[in-house]
Amino acid sequence: MTALLVAAAIIATGGANVPDPAGPGWASPGLVGGGGWPFAGAPLTPDEAAGASYLPNSSVVRLADGHVRLIPSGGEAPITVEMSDPRVGQAIRSDSAWLAQGVVPTGGAAPAAATGPALGQHGDYRDMAARALLDLRLLTRPNGASLASWYTKWRYCWPRDSAFAVAAFTATGHPSEARRVLRFLARAQHGNGMWAARYNPDGTAVTDGRAPQLDSVGWVLWATWFYRAQTQSSSDDLPDLWPMVQRGANHLARSLDAEGLPPASSDYWERDHRREEDPRRPTLGVVAPVLAGLRSAADLARARGENGQAAEWRRAAQRVSDAVARQFAPYGYPRSPIRGGLMDTSVTFLAPPFAQVDEGVTAAIADAQRKQALPNGGVLPGERWSGTPDVAWTPETALFGLNAATSGRATEAIGRLDWLAAHRTTLGVLPEKVGPTGKQAGPAPLGWTASLVLLTLSALEKPLPIPPSG
Repeated sequence: MTALLVAAAIIATGGANVPDPAGPGWASPGLVGGGGWPFAGAPLTPDEAAGASYLPNSSVVRLADGHVRLIPSGGEAPITVEMSDPRVGQAIRSDSAWLAQGVVPTGGAAPAAATGPALGQHGDYRDMAARALLDLRLLTRPNGASLASWYTKWRYCWPRDSAFAVAAFTATGHPSEARRVLRFLARAQHGNGMWAARYNPDGTAVTDGRAPQLDSVGWVLWATWFYRAQTQSSSDDLPDLWPMVQRGANHLARSLDAEGLPPASSDYWERDHRREEDPRRPTLGVVAPVLAGLRSAADLARARGENGQAAEWRRAAQRVSDAVARQFAPYGYPRSPIRGGLMDTSVTFLAPPFAQVDEGVTAAIADAQRKQALPNGGVLPGERWSGTPDVAWTPETALFGLNAATSGRATEAIGRLDWLAAHRTTLGVLPEKVGPTGKQAGPAPLGWTASLVLLTLSALEKPLPIPPSG
């Protein structure tokens, strides 16, 4: 009975960031797609992928025998055709034209990494970035639901992951896709300002007993602010988003306790907060996004001339900031605010591009990286990770790279990007996890990793905006 209860608890808290054994549910090195609206994708099996590759700047795949696999415009199922089939050229032109509407970031003239030359100087980063952008588009449904991946338990929209897709589309000059995702989030939001933990591709909430996750509110507010700051759009550009911001920010501000902390909640680990080192208080994975979200909402209100709400949300943000200084800083910014608390990647949420540089936080990030490092060059989600101990997670590795790129540590960022580029699937797609031998150990593509890589490369070319702290 105990074993059954434990298994049920693991299933109930599963998600895009929970360890999952290898299996046919995700055993694909990437998606086949094609040009035209609506954009559809389908997995390519490992057997079919042997010797296959994407045709440049497209989601069209050339198979080992020379035939081409694609999804024709307006279709949903892949077909296999000769290279001379006119639908091949049509799909490639459509994908290439979409990429050309924005920018495919390469990291610019980034310095050489400690382990070798910067891949970006030789064009390899462009290939990774173009693939990440095309995959992110395939994962974003016509209704704006941005899926974590294409497979089984990953084929859901997490508001948290969607927020980063908004930022990535924005930074690469694809604002229409960013707006589509934001409008989906605005429609899905509950009247109390919260979101469900995840959504089906059709926009309906997943009803599996999983509680709403408070960090997602902060991330969506940050993404909305990022869109406006990066595009320099007017405050009335997206009138349907302002009520969303109001509901979300008000919920966060009113949720704070006497200490200035939000309530305990699941965060990007997708784990029940009662399993944390301090189950009574929120993790840094909740507190830091709440802080970024309140600061972002306050600046959005200022830009609209809503001075009363701007002041209210700034005060709430300051209360959270003061609580972080009292509760987390004395212990080195661990995941839970206790002496000797374990470190995790959420310490990067208190640093650029989500907050201004702080020397104490920078030191804590270095400490976390050291404690989470794996022999294969990637990182675990956290110190003494309870999941598979020798499997690296690409989102966490990319978060450390993003922080380095936005904090002026370009060489460190290039090192992370080198590792990510070297550990793509056989099709060149960014997977969720990498095993001890360097092979794919999770679904590919993973939308969150694709977004983070695009933001990191963009940050190396041009500084990303950071929510004002005052």
